[in-house]
Amino acid sequence: MVAGFLYVGWMLSFLVDLRLEAGRNWVFFALFVTFGSDTAAYFIGRVLGKHRLTPQISPHKSWEGAVGGLLGATAVSLLFTLSTPLQITLSIGQGIVLALLVSVFGQIGDLAESLLKRNAGVKESGNSIPGHGGFLDRMDSVVFAGVTVHLYYTLTLL
Repeated sequence: MVAGFLYVGWMLSFLVDLRLEAGRNWVFFALFVTFGSDTAAYFIGRVLGKHRLTPQISPHKSWEGAVGGLLGATAVSLLFTLSTPLQITLSIGQGIVLALLVSVFGQIGDLAESLLKRNAGVKESGNSIPGHGGFLDRMDSVVFAGVTVHLYYTLTLL
């Protein structure tokens, strides 16, 4: 119970704090870069995935998908460096570094949640989102990515 509170409540609070400290575009950055990583990892892994990343934890994840996630995160991140209403104060180099960090820690978050489910003996963490399982099945990467973006912002940009 305490682990669930810390995992969801405390870690997601970093996104709230990020919104208060840095603004909504930084939260959008964390979300969209994570979604870009997850989406690219899924599709590239489905098409090219041959080498299993962690078969004992999550048998369908591949190294090829993980690299695809890095590329997807980077592409989305660079969109936030362009002069648009969503632009944030990142150089292209910082955008690439932060995208790679978000993707890596987002994938770690996904694997951590898979490990929690495997240890609990469940396939999905719920059925609240039709076709996607439970809330944690969609937010596992965001939980870790939000902490990553918050720490990056706090330690390097403040």
